[in-house]
Amino acid sequence: MKKGIHPENYRTVIFKDFSCDKSFLGKSTAESKENMLWEDGKEYPLIKLEISNMSHPFFTGKMKFVDTAGRIEKFNKKYGKKSTQVEDEAKTDVEAKTDVEAKTDAEAKTDVEAKTDVEAKTDA
Repeated sequence: MKKGIHPENYRTVIFKDFSCDKSFLGKSTAESKENMLWEDGKEYPLIKLEISNMSHPFFTGKMKFVDTAGRIEKFNKKYGKKSTQVEDEAKTDVEAKTDVEAKTDAEAKTDVEAKTDVEAKTDA
């Protein structure tokens, strides 16, 4: 290991999870103003935790499953009318463009037929 880059105050501390009132001994460089007496009779710095592996739902198996169907229904109730109006407007725009394109195609066919008729008359 390189010298001079690692913290000097790496020491044994007590980590206490206050949500489930469990504690464990570990090593850390985190600063602490409080001390606590451990099971071995020695006093160690205390690091307070709000959540740890002993209280986190993932590790305890008490995971809450989110009701995704209910959330989707709630979203649709709140924004459903707005989204359907936007979709209807978009469909109307697409249909209008399709009508214009169809008219343009019909006009182009008419122009081609007219040119063909003119060419046929000139050839005769």
